[in-house]
Amino acid sequence: MEQQAAQEVPSAAIRILLVDDHAVVRQGLRFFLEPDDGLVVVGEARDGEEALQQVAALTAAGGGPLVVLMDLLMPVKDGVAATREIKARYPEVEVLAITSVLEDRLVAGAVQAGATGYLLKDTDAEGLVEAIYAAARGEVRLHPEAAKRLLRSVRTSDMREALTARETDILRHIGRGESNKEIAAALGLSELTVKTHVSRLLSKLGLASRTQAALFALKEGLVSLE
Repeated sequence: MEQQAAQEVPSAAIRILLVDDHAVVRQGLRFFLEPDDGLVVVGEARDGEEALQQVAALTAAGGGPLVVLMDLLMPVKDGVAATREIKARYPEVEVLAITSVLEDRLVAGAVQAGATGYLLKDTDAEGLVEAIYAAARGEVRLHPEAAKRLLRSVRTSDMREALTARETDILRHIGRGESNKEIAAALGLSELTVKTHVSRLLSKLGLASRTQAALFALKEGLVSLE
């Protein structure tokens, strides 16, 4: 598949890999994204296996993607499996699941695999661009209906008492979709301190990602969908 030479990409731009088995969808995504000077599509893939190959090749060339827009229903290797492998090999890469299908199995699978957000393909250009910038900042973005469906399967915890007041406060901010930088500014802490607190609270709650933490905060009533 086509990929853009790493040296042509402005250093400050958010590098994006488009993964979808339909060429017309990839073309449509490019049409939405190219007008924004802060975003650069560095490659495309037709399935999850190609996505892994592209991430590896682009990273080796020094221009790996920061955000992957990942379709979930694809041949060869689906988006959930590809997301899981990308996050295992390249944890710094953020994956945004984007699909036309809103099934509980797919929604839960994408988030459990490590997706930062979950969008529907009817999302408008403004919403898509905003979600990509948010993902690059480490913020969580979930389609409201996807969040509602995920809440059904999120367990509450008997370990809430194990969280310190500070960790609970940080969990509340994660539930609002804020990045470590935003949380640090709000609480007067360093980003490193926030990162440490996030790692500890994820471990205490048995959660794998800040997306799961955001859903946990919703389930526990620390924040709301409204």
